[in-house]
Parts: sequence; C-alpha cells; structure tokens
Amino acid sequence: MLDLMRKKKESFIIKFVFVVIVLSFIGTIFLVWGKGEEGIGRSAGYVAKVDRTSISYDAYQNAYQNMADTYRQIFGNAFTPELEKQLNLKQQALDRLIDSTLMLKAAKSQGVSVSKNEITAAIAAMPTFQQNGNFDFGLYQQTLKMNRITPEAFEESKQRELLLEKTRKAVMDKASVSDEEVLKQFHKEQDRLELLYVSFGAADVAAEVKLTDAELQDYLTKNAEKFKTPEKVALAWFLLGHSEPPPGQQLAPDEAESFYRKNLDRYIDKDNAPLPFEQVKERVRTDALRQKAAKALYEKAADTLFQNIKAGDLGLVAGKLGVRTQETGLFTAASPPAALAGEAALLKKAFELKQGELGGPIETPKGIYIFKVKEKKAAELPPLTQVRAVVEQQMRLVKAAELAKQKAVDAQKALATGGTGLKLQSTPAFGYSTKGELPGIGTSLSLLEKVFELSSNAPALTEPMLVGNRWFAVRLKQRIAAPQSDFAARKEEIKQRLVPAKQEEALSSWLKELRGKAKIEISPAFTAANQ
Repeated sequence: MLDLMRKKKESFIIKFVFVVIVLSFIGTIFLVWGKGEEGIGRSAGYVAKVDRTSISYDAYQNAYQNMADTYRQIFGNAFTPELEKQLNLKQQALDRLIDSTLMLKAAKSQGVSVSKNEITAAIAAMPTFQQNGNFDFGLYQQTLKMNRITPEAFEESKQRELLLEKTRKAVMDKASVSDEEVLKQFHKEQDRLELLYVSFGAADVAAEVKLTDAELQDYLTKNAEKFKTPEKVALAWFLLGHSEPPPGQQLAPDEAESFYRKNLDRYIDKDNAPLPFEQVKERVRTDALRQKAAKALYEKAADTLFQNIKAGDLGLVAGKLGVRTQETGLFTAASPPAALAGEAALLKKAFELKQGELGGPIETPKGIYIFKVKEKKAAELPPLTQVRAVVEQQMRLVKAAELAKQKAVDAQKALATGGTGLKLQSTPAFGYSTKGELPGIGTSLSLLEKVFELSSNAPALTEPMLVGNRWFAVRLKQRIAAPQSDFAARKEEIKQRLVPAKQEEALSSWLKELRGKAKIEISPAFTAANQ
C-alpha cells in the first residue's frame, strides 16, 4: 500500500489519504494539549496528573489509538493482540503523554519560545497543505474546515509541537561522545578474543541428584496443580434434532422479506453483492420456515424444562418431549465421549453445574440439548505412591538444573583466581558479532557484550551465563588488540555512529530527572483496568 501511495501521491485520492493520516495526529495534538495548564484534554475523567496538569482519558485514548494505528500500518496482519501486549502500547502511550507534559513545563520554565514566523514556516512546509510543491492557503483552510479544526487551534497545537522539538533538541545537542568511549567502541568492533570456559547442563549432573521420599512429597504438595487429576462429570442427556418445518406452516406476508434483510450475508453472488429478493425468495422462504420451526422447538423445550426443573427428573422432561435419554460415564473436559465431542457450549455448562442439577436448553448445529449432571468428581491430588515416577522425573530435572547452575557459580569463582582443577575448553579467536555468536558456546548477545568488556585487569565474568540450556563460566584467555594506527582513520566515523545513542541516553536521563522532581499520580481506575 505504501508503494502504491508513493507512486500515486500526486493524485487527489491519495493526497486525501495523506491528509487524513496527518490530521489524525494533528487531532491528537490538539485534543491532548487543549488550552492552558489546567488539563490535557477536556473529558471529566483523567488517567494521570502531572503536578497541576491532568491528562484526560480522551487524550490518552487518542494517543493510544494513533500509536496502535501506526504499528498496524507497519506490521499489517502481524500486529496481533499478543504483539500489542508485548509492546505494552497502553503504557507507552501514557508514558509519552507524561514525558511531553514534563517537557512543555520545562520549556516554559527555561524560557523556550516559538515565534509566529517559525509556526508559519513549519505549517507551510507540510506536504499535506502543498500543491505542486508550494503552500496552498486555500487547501490549508479547506482541510482544517473538513476536520472541524480552527486555524487558531491548529496553530496553537503546532506551536506546542515545535516547543517539544526545540526542548528535545536542546537536551540532545548537549550530549557528547568522549575519545575514551570512541576508543572503547573501536576495540569492541576490531579486537579479537580467545576465551577459556567450562559449561554445565542438567543432563550432565542428573545422576548426582539424590531425592528422599520427604522431598518428593514436599514437591508434590507444593506443585499440586501439576499433578491433580482433572475434574470429571457423568451426564444423562437427550437431543432434540432439527427437522423440516411441519406441513402447512405459513409465514406472514412480510416475514420472508424481513428475514432476507436481516440475513443478507446468506444471499450474495460471487462478487459479494446481494442477490435480488425475487431471485432467491423460495430459498429465503425455506430458511425462514426452518428458523421459525427451530425457534418454536427451542421455546417448547425451554417451557417443558422450566416447568419440571425443580423435580430434577430428566426422564420426565424427555417423556413430555417424546424422546429417550442417553447416559455417559465419568469424563474430563478434555476427553468427552464421542457423542458429545465438539459440543463446547454443552460441555462448558456441564462442568459449571452441581451434581443433580438440570441444564439447558443449549442449541448447537446438531439440535437442542437438555441434560442432567448425574455425578461430579472434583479434581484431587493423588497419593505419592500413584505418581511417584512422574514426580521424581520432574523434580530431578529441577534439582539437576539448580545443581548445574551451582557448579557453574563455583567454577566461575575458581576462574576468577586462575581456574586450576577445571577441565577448561577454549574458543578460537573471534570478533564481535551483532548476532551474538560465540564459537563453541552458542549464540548469546548478552554474553558476547560481557566478554568484550573483559580485560587483563578483570579477565573473568562476575557470574556464569545461561546459553541455551547450559551454564557457562568464562575467562579471557587472550585479547588480540587491533592496531592503534587504524584508530585514527576510523575515529570520526565511529564517533558519529555513537552520537544518536548518546543523545537518546541524555534525553532519557533528563526525562527521568524531571519525573523524579514532579508529582505524578496515575488514576487508580486506569491502573485497575490495565492490570
């Protein structure tokens, strides 16, 4: 879609799409900042207060929605609820609003200002308001009018946006990269390392784990949910199957057309266009009669059940409806009998009811179910004698993993003083890899970062690291330094690469300091809703 938009950006339709996208952000800026310091947004509810400034729920909701829309455009169908949760978008949106509020307050206290000429120039430079590369005042007015934004309100929001940019830039421009930091990065990228290491996995030490009956019983008790037998029920039930409408059943004059209008999605052609009523009226009539018959059957089943529910006699209900009951043995929710397999609504209700209770009517594609919970067996923890083998297997894995880690901790301490007595392995010489590859060890960016911090003065890690399912204790064997003569040629290029990260670090540190000085209150209602 973005490629299409780039190719056809001069067309009116695509230009309109750009206008809508830009104005979605413009609208948020206006809603978020509103007017004055009394509040951000204008709804009664608030999600946070920063000193005397309230951030309204409307402001938050718009900021969150725009952020979600942006990610949706980036990821497409890959933007799932799980990814949204992983990205923690709701907290991100709130954090950005709080940070922006703090920055505007700082801008005011520091005397940062934006002139009318700067606002005018910034608006004129926006492609949204340009025709043939030049600012079009008529388009500007028309676009704002279409989106019910006054020029004064838009220009005020633009002023605040520019204030944020100026304030942010002022902080980031103060960031600098020292020669020492550049040299350290040079050696990280160009040096080669050789490591000594020893590793331990749970499988290596499993045979060393000794377990007593008391330990097994304690593990079983503490992990009861893992070993409990699942809840079981036994049912008596019957099914009223859907049948053809009885002969002579009629529809009111307008019933067929009403059914057609309510169920248009059933009557479409290959292009998903609705088929004319006259073309499908016999089919519609048949469908409507079937639905009418099914509704009548459901109402009859419900009336019969509720008239006799206190008696708790399923056979009595079945007799009045002219059917016979069937029975099941005890079964779990995960393993229902074949006759009830796939009937999720029925099974869910069956496990919610108490023993002796009647349930239904529940309608499924097969028909209408009414049932009775004959027996209910609660989940229970079996004695150790019944599950000893599986308890021992699981506990041995846990204890073996703990033992492997402890051995690695002991080995790491030994490596710090030389590593005598350990069966050490060594890596070939290798350089820094953005993928985190360590020959002979595996892939771990966190471990790679740590080993490139090692030096002859501090040659060993302070603690072992887990890579895959093995714990590694590591010591520097040799660091082959890159020629110092290469540094001068690369110094400036490395420095420029480090600047953006340094600037972000400076901004983050400054915002953290502002947060520390401000009184920030998060609405209890917002916190409860997002736990």
